This record gives sequence, structure tokens and C-alpha cells, in this order.
Amino acid sequence: MRRAVIVDAVRTPTGKRDGYLREWHPADLAGYVLHDLVERTGLDPAIVDDVIMGCVSQTGEQAFNIGRNALLAAGFPESVPGVTIDRQCGSSQQAAHFGAQGIMAGVYDVVIAAGVESMTRIPMGVTASQGPGYPFGTKVMQRYDLVPQGLSAEMIADEWDLSRERLDEISLESQRRAAQATDEGRFKSEIVPIPGPDGVPVIADEGIRRDTSAERLAALRPAFKPDGKVTAGNSSQISDGAAAVLIMSEDKAHELGMQPLARFVDFAVVGVDPVTMLKGPIPATKKVLDRTGLTMGQIDRFEINEAFASVIGAWLIEMDEDPDTLWERTNVNGGAIALGHPLGCSGAKLMTTLVHELQRSGTRYGLQAMCEGGGMANATILERVG
Repeated sequence: MRRAVIVDAVRTPTGKRDGYLREWHPADLAGYVLHDLVERTGLDPAIVDDVIMGCVSQTGEQAFNIGRNALLAAGFPESVPGVTIDRQCGSSQQAAHFGAQGIMAGVYDVVIAAGVESMTRIPMGVTASQGPGYPFGTKVMQRYDLVPQGLSAEMIADEWDLSRERLDEISLESQRRAAQATDEGRFKSEIVPIPGPDGVPVIADEGIRRDTSAERLAALRPAFKPDGKVTAGNSSQISDGAAAVLIMSEDKAHELGMQPLARFVDFAVVGVDPVTMLKGPIPATKKVLDRTGLTMGQIDRFEINEAFASVIGAWLIEMDEDPDTLWERTNVNGGAIALGHPLGCSGAKLMTTLVHELQRSGTRYGLQAMCEGGGMANATILERVG
């Protein structure tokens, strides 16, 4: 079987809702990172077999196959196809899986897996309000007492006995790590500077709260139920962004004289109860480790999407390792609580950060996992090359 490798990966800085990416049409935003990706690698876009793009809210400006529209906006030849997929928050991680699997199967040589979401211009949940019905149908509604993700986060906090203090502790550390990573220039290799509303290039993630503290987090009111633990401070931020990952067969990379950054080791995708949907990273992590024979101790870096702090707290407890020791290798540059969670972009965004972190730290294996609406989760193991 052929090996699939990542040659490069880039992302925009993440913008806050109504922040400095607010004026970017999402097709143009995604096109911007696609264009930068081929420019910095010197790749002829005509040889790209497919652009696979994750996007959750596929309506309005994100409708009509934004994957295809973005590559045309990037100036790619019309001969290059594009497709848009939705596995909720894991959409662009799944895009990377599909692309790498196609290469390993021999049906692709060069693929770009990407993701985009403008939560400013296309608000979360807007697609569910369109039309006369409800997206789950009567049979699903009879089978499950479905709840919003925020209440699912509360259920997970209760099931794993995670206190409000513990959730805020995880959140504060995410902010601290993100600020430190930014100050130390850890994101420079992955962020594409992009013009802001005033035309000045934006080079840093907008959502980091440098002035937050344990006291400020503790003062926030629960967001989803009066006696709850989940607040705006220990939840991911509503954000805008785009990211893209260039994937090739190892032979093709060598033919083109390109040095890979990482290779795909294995993949996993799982389903869980759609009510407590956010626990998916736990079985997904275990499944991908079982598939490879690797242990938790062999993984040097973890990127676990911080949809809510309770997701991280439960995952840390359930893995076969001391939670404090594991936390030292998890989301070392901060996570979505500080950096934002632009839905369909986040899978490619996390993969971009993981690839560059493996290179920066000189470590070998990285594992990425993220929960997804409807009760699913993807997991990926990468190995640094070079």
C-alpha cells in the first residue's frame, strides 16, 4: 500500500465572530489559503486530483459546493474538481482522511484537504431553521431525547464528576498556552497573513483572552442551565477561519522534489450516543491506537478539540495514563477555548497545528481527535518525517 504524506499545511489566523475576518466571503477566505498553499510549495495546481473541503453550514455564501467555488477563487485551473463534505465539527479532518485514503488506494496522487467556516456570515444552526420540518425526523426523535451540545457538555461534566473549578482550570491553561505560543512565534510557520478590515495584514489569532484569570472565569454565569458548570469561558469560541493540507503519495512528493512533513499512520471514526455526543474522542482515540498497536505513552503530542472543557476533562480521565502527565502533551499551544472553533475548518486547522508542532518539537507521533455533532468522532495518528 502506498504511503500518504503531508507536504505542507496552512491556516488563516482565527477570527472572532464579527471580528477581523467578518468581511471575507467564505469562498474567498478558503481560496486565499488554497492559493497560499500552492504558492509557498511551488506546486502546479493543475496536478491536484481533488480538493476535498469540510464545511458544516452549507447554505447562503457557503452553499453550492464551496470546495469547488474556493478553488476557482484561488485561480486553480478549471480542470481541478472540488467537493464539500459535512461530518459536523470533524468535516475537514474527515476530508484529510478521504484524501489520504484515496492516495493509499492508488486513485489519487495529489489532494488538498481543506476546511472553512464563517460563523459570522453564516450563523451556527441556520440550516436547521430552513424549510418546514426538523432535520432529525420523527423516528430519531422518538428514539432519542436530543439536547443541545451545551447540555451534552453538562452531562459529561456530571458523568465524570468534573467540577466548575476543574473546567475553568482547563480553560485558563488553554488561554495561557495560546498566548505563550503566539508570543514565542510557534504559529508563524502555519499562519497565512491575511488582510483585515482596514487592509493591514492580520497575523495572529484574535480570540486569545490574555487578561483572563481564575477569578474572571469563576464570575461568569452558566450558559445552558441555571445551576450548570458550562460557561462562555470554558466553551470554544464562535469563530471564522480556513485551513488547507497538501497531501501526496510519498513517491509523488519525491518526484516533485518536495520534502514531506509527516505521514499518515492510521485513521478511525466512531459513533456514540447522540445525546452525550461529545464523548466520542474517548473511543476514537482507543480505536486508532488499537489499530496501530501504539500506546498512549508513544504519542508525543495530542490535539483534542476543545469544544468544551468537559470534553478534555473526561478524555484525560479515560485514557490509560496519569491525567496530569497526559495534559502536559495535550494541546500544548492552546486549544479552541482560546483559539476558536470555526466548525468545518477546525479539523484541518488542528492538523495544521499538529504537523508544525511535531516539526518544531522534533517529536515523532501525534494524535488528533475531535467530537462531532450527532455523536461521532474522528481520530488520526501522524508520524513526523524528516
